[in-house]
Amino acid sequence: MPEGTQGKEADALALRIQEALRYDNYQNTDYIQWSFTNIHHYLWNKKQGTVEVTWDEQEHIVKLDLTTPANSMLLSSSTFSETEEESATLIQKALDHFNNDSFWIVAPYKLFDKGTTRALVELEDGTQGLLVSYSSGGSTPGDSYLWKVDQNYIPTSYQMWVSIIPIGGLEATWEDWTTTESGAYLPQQHKILGFGIPISNLRAWNEE
Repeated sequence: MPEGTQGKEADALALRIQEALRYDNYQNTDYIQWSFTNIHHYLWNKKQGTVEVTWDEQEHIVKLDLTTPANSMLLSSSTFSETEEESATLIQKALDHFNNDSFWIVAPYKLFDKGTTRALVELEDGTQGLLVSYSSGGSTPGDSYLWKVDQNYIPTSYQMWVSIIPIGGLEATWEDWTTTESGAYLPQQHKILGFGIPISNLRAWNEE
């Protein structure tokens, strides 16, 4: 993982990225809906801080309460045996899915999250990248991402140093950006080693 320089210039680049992606519109978005690789499905009520997570062809449905996790509940499961242990296991699995899968659409809006550090990195092509490290939060604290952006500060890819992938520095593209109903700018496609990670049924909107 490259070393970078922390400070005002790194923070300024992070702010330019968020401005390019219409950060204020994202912050004011009430709902985000999407499917991750056509397997995990989400309806995120950002306004209330709850998420309905569905996977295994609707075999499991969990409602997460991100503000008060103890209020999260298992709504439906074909294997539900009504034990607290199994319910807790499925709720944790839903949270892990959400933490991972939501990162693939909203990570550029999390550059200033609590526990993050930002560093400016000189790239081989002479441009500058932004190295963001997470010391807390999510399911895998300690992960780092080196963002690369185009001339308009729209992210084009990031390299990852993450605990769940044994290969350090693996690069994933950020593609097919779309302006959603709420005005937030979100991606609909990623590629790693030529393999696609599709984001489908993507929608972000506000209550009328």
